Order: sequence, then structure tokens, then C-alpha cells
Amino acid sequence: MTEDPLRTRRATLDDLDALKSLWASMRLPVDEMEKRLTEFQIAEDATGRFAGALGLQIVRQHALLHSEEYPNFADADAARELFWERIQKLAATHGIFRLWTQERSRYWSRLGFLPADAETLARLPDEWKKFGDQLGASERSGGGWFTLELKNEAAINAALENKLAGFMADEKKSVEEVSARVKQVTTFITIACFGIFFICLALAFWLFLHRR
Repeated sequence: MTEDPLRTRRATLDDLDALKSLWASMRLPVDEMEKRLTEFQIAEDATGRFAGALGLQIVRQHALLHSEEYPNFADADAARELFWERIQKLAATHGIFRLWTQERSRYWSRLGFLPADAETLARLPDEWKKFGDQLGASERSGGGWFTLELKNEAAINAALENKLAGFMADEKKSVEEVSARVKQVTTFITIACFGIFFICLALAFWLFLHRR
């Protein structure tokens, strides 16, 4: 491991040459990866020495860790610790429910990534179902998906549904109360109009009698 502490940041165009070299060594389609430049997190030391990269793509409430590579694997665990801290912050910011990866490092399994069963795979975003074939990850990883649940999606959805149901019930009650008040006002106005009509009729009849 390098003696200088590592730091992480988002990839920029200045990192493109180093990343292209890394992607080529991984036998990934460089042209395709270049389009995904902004997905990558970079690890470097204080001198700016490139120490590794990890892709992170976000689709709705899911995030995909991909194309992890290090020029010197002595830096790998230190970089992964920093990448993990950054991933957690980004996941919290974007409201991520679940992480996915085809990377097979034991580091990720120690964090709780488990092989995805058929039921869990049904939640895999359609955008990623051919991800391994497109980027060569299946050749490197064996094609298996691993996943880590950050938040219980079912529980959150149920809570949101209950909250929505409560909101709709409150709205219905409010509408009913407003309708009742409108009905009361309408009834009062109707009675007042009839009262004024009869008063005017009586006044007209009184005037008619007195003119005679």
C-alpha cells in the first residue's frame, strides 16, 4: 500500500488518459467507457498519482458498482474504503434503496453484498440486464449479480402507501367538510332570497292597497 494517504473524487477529463489505459488493460470497450466518464470515482494520492477507479451508475433508487480496477492492487483496499464512504454519501443523497455489482472482490462481500436470488433479480433495473455483456463484466466477474439492500424497499413503499392513504382520507374529510359548509351557506342564501322575495311581495301588496 502506498505510504501517502489516498483521496477520492469524481473523474474529470484530466483523468481520461489514465482511465483509457486502465480500461484497455481490463479489455473493456474504451469508446463505450469514455461516454460513461462522469460515472467514475477516482482514487489518487496527495501527489496526484492515479491509484484506481470505480464506476457508479444510479438509476432511480438503485446504484451499480462497476468496472473496478487498480494499476497497483496494493492500493486496492485503501481505495475501496474511501470509495465505500463516498458511495454511502451518494446513496443517502440520491435516496438509494439497493446496490448492485458484478465485482467479486471479498471486500464487497464483507460489506454484506450477497448473490442475488431470482426474486431479487426481478428488481434489477432493465438498463442493467445486459450490462455485463456490454462492458465485458461478465468475462471478468463470472456474470453473477451481487446486491446489498440499504433500505427496505417494501417497508418504505408500504409506509408511503399508508401515508398516502392517510393523506387521501384527510383530503376526503376536508372536502366533505367544505361541501357541508357550502351546502349550509347555499341553504342560508336560498332561505334569505325567499325571505327577501316574500318581503318585497308583501311590500308591493301594501303599496297597492294604499294607492287605492
